[in-house]
Amino acid sequence: MTSLVKVMLTLAVFFASTFVVLKSTGLVTVSKVEAWFEMTKSVDAIYVCVVIVLLLFADLFIAIPTLTVMLLAGFFLGPLVGSISAVIGLSLAGGCGYGLSRRYGHFLLNFLVNDQQKRADTVNMFQQHGAVVILLSRATPILPEVSACMAGMTKMPFMKFCILWLVSTVPYAVIACYAGSISSVENPKPAIFTAIGLTALFWSGWFVFSKVTKAKRQLLT
Repeated sequence: MTSLVKVMLTLAVFFASTFVVLKSTGLVTVSKVEAWFEMTKSVDAIYVCVVIVLLLFADLFIAIPTLTVMLLAGFFLGPLVGSISAVIGLSLAGGCGYGLSRRYGHFLLNFLVNDQQKRADTVNMFQQHGAVVILLSRATPILPEVSACMAGMTKMPFMKFCILWLVSTVPYAVIACYAGSISSVENPKPAIFTAIGLTALFWSGWFVFSKVTKAKRQLLT
């Protein structure tokens, strides 16, 4: 378990560092994202869709406020087109993270975990609990990217990863985009309550998962 946490924390620190860099340089901020949407709303909706997809895909490499992007997608495009654009962008990010890590992730794993048995234990541990990690990864920023990379690194079957990723992503995107579509500058409450509710829901899932896992360990010992 220690080795698995070490690898996941290393990935998390990497993704978090991009947020620190962007925050300090001001290259990507919530206000700038809103400004980009404002500039594109007067043109064809396809350009707004492209901006959404690119922003959510870029979240794999740089820290993007994904929930804010999805709320704005619903606001500018409506719940259906906004949701489709969001799911495409998030799926591209997840698939790319999985693919890159499946191809090159062993270099990082070998570097962080020198012992061969511990590497095998790390892979086995994620294979046992990886499905839950992916399903609940939307509880916090960075964790979705970490879970996608871990899935590729530990050679989770691609179709299994895709199904888990979509089960986690599609409802999240649909709810966020719908909330954005019924929100406005004068009435931002749907977006605010949705953001709070989604976070609370996924954190509740983590709480239940941790309790169940702890109970199983106690039974085994």
